[in-house]
Amino acid sequence: MAVLEKIVVQDFRNIALAELSFSPNINCISGNNGEGKTNLIDAIYYLSMTKSAFSASDRYCFRHGTGRFSLAGTYRMDPGVSARFALRVEAGGVKKLRRDDKPLDRISDHIGVLPVVLVCPADGALVSDSGEERRRFLNAVLSQMDRSYLADMQQYNRLLAQRNAVLKQDVPDGGLLEVFDARMDEVAARVFARRAAFVRDLEPVLARYYSLLSSGQETVSVGYRSDLEKGSLAEILAASRDRDRVLRFTSAGIQRDDLDFGMDGHPIRRCGSQGQQKCFLVALKFAQYELMKASCGRPPILLLDDVFDKLDMGRIANLLALVAGEDFGQIFITDSNKVRLRDIVDAITGDRAYFETAGGNFTPAEV
Repeated sequence: MAVLEKIVVQDFRNIALAELSFSPNINCISGNNGEGKTNLIDAIYYLSMTKSAFSASDRYCFRHGTGRFSLAGTYRMDPGVSARFALRVEAGGVKKLRRDDKPLDRISDHIGVLPVVLVCPADGALVSDSGEERRRFLNAVLSQMDRSYLADMQQYNRLLAQRNAVLKQDVPDGGLLEVFDARMDEVAARVFARRAAFVRDLEPVLARYYSLLSSGQETVSVGYRSDLEKGSLAEILAASRDRDRVLRFTSAGIQRDDLDFGMDGHPIRRCGSQGQQKCFLVALKFAQYELMKASCGRPPILLLDDVFDKLDMGRIANLLALVAGEDFGQIFITDSNKVRLRDIVDAITGDRAYFETAGGNFTPAEV
C-alpha cells in the first residue's frame, strides 16, 4: 500500500514551509480554526489527485504574495520499495510532476497511483447542492479506480465542448452534429455502464456502514439517474437536436447524471437531520474507501478532516471503532480540540503521531 512517510510543503495556502514525517498508522493534527490543519490535508490530497479538494482554481492555493507552490512526498509503495513524488505548480497553469526525479508526460497517468479518500465538512454539498457536486464525486472515485474511465471522461468533455461550439453557430451544421453524436455515444455508453455498476456495488456497502455508525436506527439508499436509461445517447441527441439548436447547448447526456440519496424511502436532504446527513456522508466515504481498496488492491490513504463536527459521542465512538480496524491503512485526522483527539486516539492505538499547528507552522507534539 502507499504510505506517506514524509512531506515537504512550500508556499501552499498559508504554509510557507513545512517538512513533516508521519506514522504509517494514525496521524493527528490539532490547532485552532484557520491555522492550517485543513491546508495540510489538502496538500496530501493534491499530491494524490494533482488538484485541490477545496478550490476549483490553483490560484487560490498560492500563498499570499507568491506565484508558485511545490509539494513533495516520499511514499512507501511496497515493503522495501519507496518512491518520491514532486509537484510544482506555477501561475498561468504550469504544472510539473516528477516521480523519482523523472518527469511524467501526462499528469492524468498519476491518478490512482496514490489512492486517497477525503472526509470533510465540505461533503455536505453532496447532499445540499446541485448534481454537479455528485458527478464530481463519481468522477473522482472512478478515475482512481479505472484509468480508462478518466480517459473516457476527458474525451467526452472535449466532444461535448465541440458540439456546443457548433450549436452556438448562427446555422449549426446538422451533418457535423451527427458526427459528434455518434462519437459521443460510444464514450457515454462506457461511462454510463461504469457509473451504474459502481452505484450498484456502493449501495449495500453504504447501508452496512451507516447501520454500524448509527446503530441501525435508519435505512439509507443511493440511486443513479441518467438520460441514458431511456436509450442510446445517439438516439437521445437526435430527438433533442431541434431543442438544442434553440438552447444553443447540449441539453441531454451523461453531463446531467445524478445520484439520489435516500433515508427510510425519502430524500435525505429533506428528511435527514444535520447529524443524520453527516453520518450518511461519513458512511458514503467509508463505502467509497472499501470499494477503492478492493479495486486498487491496497488501502487508500484516509483523510478525516473535522469529522467529529455534528456527530454525537455514540456515533463518534462507532466511527473510530471502524477506523481502528485492520481494514484501514494510513489515516490523518484533524480536530480543533486536541484534548478530545488525544483521548479518543490514545484509546485506539499506541502507533500514532501528533502535530500542532499555528499560522501554517507545524510542530510535532509529544506522544
